[in-house]
Amino acid sequence: MIALALSDAMGVPVNDLPVNIVLSWMEQKAVLILLALFNLGIQNIYLGPNPPEFVNEAIFAFLQQQFNLQLTGDAQADLEKMLNPQPQLTVVEV
Repeated sequence: MIALALSDAMGVPVNDLPVNIVLSWMEQKAVLILLALFNLGIQNIYLGPNPPEFVNEAIFAFLQQQFNLQLTGDAQADLEKMLNPQPQLTVVEV
């Protein structure tokens, strides 16, 4: 909601904000957060270091295709991708 409010206040699409989202898969609340982000059409979310157990290869491939979901890996490489000055978020209609 903060990103959407900031988007409204600045008069720019949410995907043009320089925002990166990284979810460390620690507990069940992360599932709800991830689903809420998908519902908002947010893309380019980093999740990790591993996908949740209930996400098989086919589901993960679909999420990568639809939302550009990415797994975290090497911290330095991930940080370099996130600090890229190009927009990191894209909204998709779901």
